Amino acid sequence: MRVVIDARELCGRPTGVGRYVSRLLDAWAASDRARRHEWHLVAHAPIEGASRWPADVHLANGAGGTAWEQFVLPRAIRAHRPDVFFAPGYTAPATVAAPMVLTIHDVSFFAHPEWFSFHEGTRRRLLSAWSARRARAVITISQFSRAEIQRYIGINAGRIRVITPGVGFGERSHSRPNERANVLYVGSILARRRVDRLIAAFNLAAARVPDAYLDIVGENRDPAVDLDALRRQSPYADRINLQSFVDDETLAALYRNARVFAFLSEYEGFGLTPIEALVRGVPPVLLDTPIAREVCGEAARFVSPAASDQDVATALVELLTSRDARQSLLDHAPAVLGRFDWTRAADDTLSVLEEVALGR
Repeated sequence: MRVVIDARELCGRPTGVGRYVSRLLDAWAASDRARRHEWHLVAHAPIEGASRWPADVHLANGAGGTAWEQFVLPRAIRAHRPDVFFAPGYTAPATVAAPMVLTIHDVSFFAHPEWFSFHEGTRRRLLSAWSARRARAVITISQFSRAEIQRYIGINAGRIRVITPGVGFGERSHSRPNERANVLYVGSILARRRVDRLIAAFNLAAARVPDAYLDIVGENRDPAVDLDALRRQSPYADRINLQSFVDDETLAALYRNARVFAFLSEYEGFGLTPIEALVRGVPPVLLDTPIAREVCGEAARFVSPAASDQDVATALVELLTSRDARQSLLDHAPAVLGRFDWTRAADDTLSVLEEVALGR
């Protein structure tokens, strides 16, 4: 079987979709079954570290945006004559010369159009809906997202496969005795993730925990929020650290120094970073949403979406100051984490690709 993958999200500094594709490729590289197939990655720029995958990388010059997707990528797909084309990031070309498998991680642009500009929201809704209806199979990453795709796009439930992602290949550690009183956030800064609210709650918590620090790691994709201004206005500005990107070694150190992970997202398709925090023995504070409950179960401290900043601060303080409170959540981590495995996710994804390629 010849597989062509839209690999543009692997270029530069991969986050979100890029990390999803990277983890699948890592697992496929270690799989005898996957190595029997022929893999081609199409991207608009060089992919760092691609040599570790048994795949041919085809560079198709362009910016990697919608124009590239619609006019440049189709030519590259046709040139490789694939048995199946894998589009892992919501959308695909309108003309695809092969059966297609599409991954839609969430449909926030349908559920909450107010979080997007008119142009961006319209583009995402039109292209994702068209791509989903054109695809032979649609993969999504949670039961919540499956229901949302059915609700907003209306495709048949039988064409939607739920394949949950994994939690990495590293060693798992569910508790550590020597922690600093740090609160950590990791993820792109989006309106729905309310990082501005996290800073407000941290200000209240820091008044009660003198050695508390807040580390925020992620590219700011919400132009309406000036996080640096919020930091400067904080009475604890010297205890708030903002970084748009860190390397893996630095990120590992931030997790080691964290006592609490905070992720106040109002809407996710899955929410991977709270799970990655649990892997490293850091209990998360989350908004009480259906997807947060589905993913983290009893291994998280939940606060109501209608809760005040003081309520969020209380949850932070409780976990910052009480080892027993943290351990009561981490005791549930093994059962939660046992549901997420990249080898299994890659195997299930490969099965979908094989089924579509064979016309089943």
